[in-house]
Amino acid sequence: MCHIPVICWISATVLQNILVEKRNDDLKSDQADDASKTMRESNTEDTPKTLTQMYTHFLRFQILQSKRKYDGEYTLDVSWDKDAILSLGKLAFQQLERNNLIFYDTDLEACGIDVYKASVCSGMCTQIFKEETGIILGTMYCFVHLSIQEFIAALYAHLFLDIDKKSVFVHDPTMTDFLKTAMDSALKSTSRHLDPFLHFIFVLLLQPKSPKNMIDLLKTAVDKALESDNGHLDLFLRFLLGLSLQSNRQLLRGLLTQQGDNDQSKKEIVEYIKQKLEANLSPERSINLFYCLNELNDQTLVKDIQTHLSKGSLSSSDLSPAQWSALTFVLLTSEEELEEFELQKFKKSDECLVRLLSVIKNSKRALLNDCDLTDRSCSALATVLGSDTNLKELNLNNNNLQDSGVKLLCTGLENIKCELEILRLSDCSITEEGYKALASALRSNPSHLKELDLTGNDPGQSGVEELNDLLQDTNCQLKTLRFLGPVADEACQYVTGIVGKNPLLLRELNLSERKLGDTQVNQIADLLQDKHCKLNTLILRKCDLTEESCSALATVLRSNPSLKDLDMSNNNLQDSGVKKLQNGLENTNCTLQKLRFLGPAAEEACQYVTEIVGRNPLLLRELNLSEHELGDTRVNQIAALLQDKHCKLNTLTLNNSGITPEDCRVLTEALNSNPSNLIELDLSGNNLGNSGNEKICHLLENSKCKLEKLKLSDCSITEEGYKALASALRSNPSYLIELDLTGNDPGQSGVKELNDLLEDECCKSKSIRFLKSPAAQEACDYLTKVLGKSPLLLKELDLSEDKLGDLDGEKISALLMDSHNKVEKMKLNNCELTEKSCSVLATVLSSKTILKEMNLNNSRLLDSGVKDFFFFFFFFFFFFFFFFFFFFFFFFFFFFFFFFFFFFFFFFFFFFFFFFFFFFFFFFFFFFFFFFFFFFFFFFFFFFFFFFFFFFFFFFFFFFFFFFFFFFFFFFFFFFFFFFFFFFFFFFFFFFFFFFFFFFFFFFFFFFFFFFFFFFFFFFFFFFFFFFFFFFFFFFFLLAVVVMYQEARMRIHQQRHTLDEPCLFYVLFIANHITDALSDLS
Repeated sequence: MCHIPVICWISATVLQNILVEKRNDDLKSDQADDASKTMRESNTEDTPKTLTQMYTHFLRFQILQSKRKYDGEYTLDVSWDKDAILSLGKLAFQQLERNNLIFYDTDLEACGIDVYKASVCSGMCTQIFKEETGIILGTMYCFVHLSIQEFIAALYAHLFLDIDKKSVFVHDPTMTDFLKTAMDSALKSTSRHLDPFLHFIFVLLLQPKSPKNMIDLLKTAVDKALESDNGHLDLFLRFLLGLSLQSNRQLLRGLLTQQGDNDQSKKEIVEYIKQKLEANLSPERSINLFYCLNELNDQTLVKDIQTHLSKGSLSSSDLSPAQWSALTFVLLTSEEELEEFELQKFKKSDECLVRLLSVIKNSKRALLNDCDLTDRSCSALATVLGSDTNLKELNLNNNNLQDSGVKLLCTGLENIKCELEILRLSDCSITEEGYKALASALRSNPSHLKELDLTGNDPGQSGVEELNDLLQDTNCQLKTLRFLGPVADEACQYVTGIVGKNPLLLRELNLSERKLGDTQVNQIADLLQDKHCKLNTLILRKCDLTEESCSALATVLRSNPSLKDLDMSNNNLQDSGVKKLQNGLENTNCTLQKLRFLGPAAEEACQYVTEIVGRNPLLLRELNLSEHELGDTRVNQIAALLQDKHCKLNTLTLNNSGITPEDCRVLTEALNSNPSNLIELDLSGNNLGNSGNEKICHLLENSKCKLEKLKLSDCSITEEGYKALASALRSNPSYLIELDLTGNDPGQSGVKELNDLLEDECCKSKSIRFLKSPAAQEACDYLTKVLGKSPLLLKELDLSEDKLGDLDGEKISALLMDSHNKVEKMKLNNCELTEKSCSVLATVLSSKTILKEMNLNNSRLLDSGVKDFFFFFFFFFFFFFFFFFFFFFFFFFFFFFFFFFFFFFFFFFFFFFFFFFFFFFFFFFFFFFFFFFFFFFFFFFFFFFFFFFFFFFFFFFFFFFFFFFFFFFFFFFFFFFFFFFFFFFFFFFFFFFFFFFFFFFFFFFFFFFFFFFFFFFFFFFFFFFFFFFFFFFFFFFLLAVVVMYQEARMRIHQQRHTLDEPCLFYVLFIANHITDALSDLS
């Protein structure tokens, strides 16, 4: 109330008069020291401490001053005019109840105030009551201030209680009527029987008032004040309660009845007020009750709240409604100016805010951030914003207000009384709908708000645009519209300076070829992480991005749901940078659809490889695309991938992938441009040829090439390619350690070229593989150790005298069958060859090899070994002649078979009707030839059966094949012959006149050709048959002789015989081996 001028005037008047009176008393004092002490005590004792005391002193001084001025009375005590005060108090109370501040002549007359006296009174007491004359309404009266009217009304209530012994709030005319009736009856009565009753009634009425009447008055006043909607009885209640204290009534001695000790009444009314405070009262009513307690000198609740505040435990305490009201009262009556109110110091809840709403209303800055507020608080704050308030700044950051809460808050912002300048709503879960509501509110009342903070919210698609359009409005005073944090805001300003447009309004941002640096990339990353940024495409080509930049952008991938396309090509991201971005892509929150480090072709290759191996090739060190037919397009894409700096492959395996020489050229060109990482290259199983090999040699000649392993097995490389490889490795010998050329054809000097390279001191190659199988390699190593030279460089291999040692024959076989083996002559003299060794050598002879001569002199071949050789030659020639015979026979057979069926289907319709007519004739003819064939077949069968049995029993299975095909041939011969005669008779009887010459010619031609083929085939077959068996008989005979001869020589050697070798051969042959030979033949 101190900002009200009248209150200040009253306070100054009272204090001035008190000080003047004290000074005058001090001057009259004889003892200075005692007087000074008395003055200080008096000042402390008499200085008003409550509003009631202040107004009581003011009333006393005004009456004393008017008496001195107009009546010339200079008394120390006030002489009260009870009738005048009672009439004036009645006027004040009745008009206060009606909430009237201005009175007229009728109002004064109703209260028993003479209008003339009122004019005189207003002239005498201008500081209390004044008169004004209106043009239309006439003379008007009012109190100097409403608070004076309320004080006079409260004084009247006490006077009325003293005089009438009842409360001013009780309007009961029944008692007056009752007393009048009783008095009239007593006066009219002659027996005087009513006199004792009338006396008793008057004694009761004339007794001093009891505390009960005072308590009832005060309680009724409390209830009436709380029932008031606008609080017009609040100050009246404070004065009424204050005047109930004996200390204040002493100042009005002579006017009010003095009471004794009324502590019990005080306690009772204090408890009653505290009970009311426990109810959910409005903040204004609650504060007024605390003022009332202050008038009663009760500070228990206030001291309790002050204790909580001093201990800092208020935020964790559950306060009662009375305590909340006390807290509000304490904060509002604090000696410090209420510049800032911070809700976190008390309790983070909607309830606390609503309870302390009066404090917020009276503060300039309200810090309500991080207080778990909801839309309930927004409704209360909207009420504050729409009222007369000092609030200039409102901070609601980090509260879950949502759109519903913002809409409620906007009702306060739209109010013309709202003078809020700063509104902070960051991280309040506001969406596009809330943004639109704010834009609408600020358009309707744009005069005051200067700063709006909406960082950390989701504006949707059009939220930012709605508020940005508001900035273009000339009526809008908004100077700062903040959507982003400090770092992101710097990035926003930077990008705006570059592209000339706010990036929050863009969907595609291209910052290519700008030296951003890590700091600005981090800022841009913060910008992208903000929900206000709706970029779909970000292009950062050639921006000098580093690993740290990748880390920031990887965070963006995990948090920005709108970014779909990120282009970072032509930046040196390093392995760790690519890996961080890959980790960002693997996050479940990532919605990015395209992430480009590479050019278009390399990007397609990257996608293709990712589909195959399941991982991004930029993160791999080994890539295996074996057994995939790549084709030229895929190879070009993979070449582009290899050429990119992001590709850090160490091992590339492309065996059996259909790589052509042209593909090899593309790959080697790519590796030449980026050769520093690749250590191992496998192109095995591709038909590269010498031309493709030449491109690889160009790669090997590159000084930057760091290939350590190169695999070119089965790549159709010939002697020329071997020489080119040797030349390339001589020119750049520093890195390649292992070279695999298995399965190629080195020609005559290819192996020598590369073996000479191994002996070069400058060459770092430690291993050049020529042999395909490990067994062949083991044999080669063993023989190199035994012979002192690689067998791959020899054309004649001498392994006599058991130089093979324990080496497995299969390993020798693998060596001899390898394409790198150039041995044409092999010596195995004086070696003991087992059955397994002979079997292996037989396999060598049956394979494609250049071995032309094998010397087995003086080597012991066991019978099983000889049989292996014999079986090899037998089956070789047998299958050769059988295949030749089979092919020849079926060639002619199918020729005539199709020729026959052509005419058969052509004339089927004609001979069908006469089939039964010629049936018996042809049956007889067929039977005759069948009998001839059967006789002929058995003749040959028995002849050849004894022939085969004499030579070899297993030849029977071959004769069985011969029997089968021979029978098959004759069967078709008669079948053809049968239908031939059928055709002949058919055409003879029915088409003689039309087709005679045609069929005559056809008959002779067919008959002649058929029999010519038959006899030709018959003689041809038997000629080869006899030649075949003659050859085998002769070969077997010679081989048997050789075997027996060698065995005889070995036995002579072992038994040290001195006979000549021919003589011993014949002797042994006749005496010991004729039986074994015959058994072998069987």
